[in-house]
Amino acid sequence: MAQRLYIDVHIIQTVPPANLNRDDQGNPKEALFGGVRRSRVSSQAWKRATRKAFAEHVPAEDLATRTKRIAAELSKRLQARTEIDDENAARIANALLAPLGISAGKKAGDTAYLLFFGRRQLEDIVDLVADDAADLATLDDEALAKQAKELPVEEKFRTGHPKDVALFGRMVADIPSLNVDAATQVAHALSTHAVELENDYYTAVDDENEKEETGAGMIGNIGFNSATLYRYATVGLHQLIDNLTETEAALDAVDLFVRSFAQSMPTGYANSFAPRTRPSLVAVVVREDQPVNLVSAFERPIATVNGIATASADRLAQEFITAARQWGDTPLHTAVCHTLADKESATVDEAFGENRTFADFLAGLRATLAVNVKQG
Repeated sequence: MAQRLYIDVHIIQTVPPANLNRDDQGNPKEALFGGVRRSRVSSQAWKRATRKAFAEHVPAEDLATRTKRIAAELSKRLQARTEIDDENAARIANALLAPLGISAGKKAGDTAYLLFFGRRQLEDIVDLVADDAADLATLDDEALAKQAKELPVEEKFRTGHPKDVALFGRMVADIPSLNVDAATQVAHALSTHAVELENDYYTAVDDENEKEETGAGMIGNIGFNSATLYRYATVGLHQLIDNLTETEAALDAVDLFVRSFAQSMPTGYANSFAPRTRPSLVAVVVREDQPVNLVSAFERPIATVNGIATASADRLAQEFITAARQWGDTPLHTAVCHTLADKESATVDEAFGENRTFADFLAGLRATLAVNVKQG
């Protein structure tokens, strides 16, 4: 495995009234931190938003999908490449997957659980049988299973991972050989301040029944809050290189992740609240020792009426400066992109360096990683 390099990403982002990620009661998720209730967005919600944002920068066929419909998808791709009918395509697809021990689901074409796999990995499996599909379709189930067992299907799932599988990993509890160690860890986003749950009581009027009935045609209630969030993620470049087997592909994946993580947003109640904002601050720290989450900066909640985002950015920078001094940290690289006013950013600039455009921020990160990987 390559030299250990960790890319820590720290984000301060203000979100207006929203319900980005709801709990089992339909209200925004929360957490108790520093003795007060905080707004929370789960790591799973923001990882999915990030993964979905990948498609804005990379062709979908080069990415992965998470679905129970792997057998149905494999069958569909077999039909697209051959002239076999639905029934035989399904038989061949199931036979190809059976040696892996992937349990069938309740519906035809389903597996018992979600699987995270690359679309091109499925095409590689189709390549194994496309030329012989017509002959395979004539075999009975026993002979077909024997033929399928001889093919390197498992190897196709263990190699050629797309960037999203390499970043977020894959765990298949009963088939350890298909597991991929994640190169990325994502923390639950937390508000930097105390938050109270609010409710939007709304009514809808029946457009075609305004005169006969004066009451509402529908009544509803949505929980929401507004918050300035601290978001954190870290990428282990060494693990990413190991997963992708190519340094340039790993550098591309880091760029893709940082860009998408910074600019993505979970879609919960998006039409009701339109909460799309961009971060007030994105900072990156490249380290050789270990990842460091700076959420301790907000254990004492921010309490100000003069701008929570600015106070949060300042507190984050102070925490980084103090930690670096006390622990003797010497990061390989720090950089920041923020929208703070010049008079408000002195501590931030001291901690992370001069403010950069997001494009320069990403370019500088890649240049640093490229140099240090070669040196390692």
